[in-house]
Amino acid sequence: MFFSLTGRDKTTRARAGIIQTGHGEIQTPVFMPVGTAGSVKAVSQQQLEEEVKAPVILGNSYHLYLRPGLQVLEKSGGLHRFMNWKHAILTDSGGYQVFSLTETRKLTEEGAWFHSHIDGSRHLFSPEKVVDIQRVIGSDIMMALDECTPYPCTYEYAKESLALTHRWLGRGWQYFQESKPLYGHNQVFFPIVQGSVYPDLRETSAKTIASYKAEGYAIGGLSVGEPTEDMYKMVDLVCAILPESKPRYLMGVGTPVNILESIARGVDMFDCVMPTRNARNGMLFTHEGIINIKNLQWKEDFSPIDPLGPSLYSKVYSKAYLRHLILSKEILGAQIATIHNLSFYIWLVKQAREKIQEGTFGGWKTEMVEKIGKRLAPA
Repeated sequence: MFFSLTGRDKTTRARAGIIQTGHGEIQTPVFMPVGTAGSVKAVSQQQLEEEVKAPVILGNSYHLYLRPGLQVLEKSGGLHRFMNWKHAILTDSGGYQVFSLTETRKLTEEGAWFHSHIDGSRHLFSPEKVVDIQRVIGSDIMMALDECTPYPCTYEYAKESLALTHRWLGRGWQYFQESKPLYGHNQVFFPIVQGSVYPDLRETSAKTIASYKAEGYAIGGLSVGEPTEDMYKMVDLVCAILPESKPRYLMGVGTPVNILESIARGVDMFDCVMPTRNARNGMLFTHEGIINIKNLQWKEDFSPIDPLGPSLYSKVYSKAYLRHLILSKEILGAQIATIHNLSFYIWLVKQAREKIQEGTFGGWKTEMVEKIGKRLAPA
């Protein structure tokens, strides 16, 4: 069995579960650090395993396809061996990256045509091609090709886009069934719910992808600029339709508060660049709230970054020292801040899991949202 439920909260839709992959077990809810090009920025694989304790990371088909390229990845035996990572990997199909190349991409029935951001060369991502790419990468969890609609977009655009995404899904699903893994471990394929912020389109999409007997389902096209309450409404609607017995993955979301609120609505899996990108810019997520370490307030604050933090780095380095490193653009500063933020995110979802199993998630979530969502402003 790919996924099994091990607990439910009494007052929300929050669930705890276990995902079994060829590269180990993933306990849910789970946060997946983003390793776009086969590397989580500023953190080694050993630090991810030993300090951050990440059970799974995310790679991106678009970036890995362009560099180092499929020939290198296949000769190396897949991304796990290439980057020396023995745990699970999930890959995005590249749809979101193609979506972001608005000036150089063209969507057709055949697939998504785009020009490489590296050398300008022209490429096609078809539903079948992204399956082949992810077979070569060797990820444990693969994504279907979809179009991520922008926000805002008209109802007509969202409806046409959704129909194309569903047609692509049919082709991708069939090709996935006909193709085989390359490296001796099992791979699963997640369809993606789209539909922008239009409830009827989201409902149609959720019912359509639920009809595919996949091992799990993703929710895409959110956290792209829409109001937070609209995002929560769409998550609520979709999670009420998707099968209870399969994991639900909310793509690209988000803040610690977003994650807790989405767990309460029935989501199991998350990824986001926020903890790593914000860390490099000096924004830290802590047990007491959000810190901008660049603020003058921390210049002579020699207390630990986060005394209650799960990472050793959070306890042994002071706010003043980290501020100095970030302002000096020292690489160590980015490393300390990134490990701190990732450790906090993974600690948070582990705590959520424990509270779900205890049956106390609802009250704990309310307290945590108020606490960790506030910004600690200079005095």
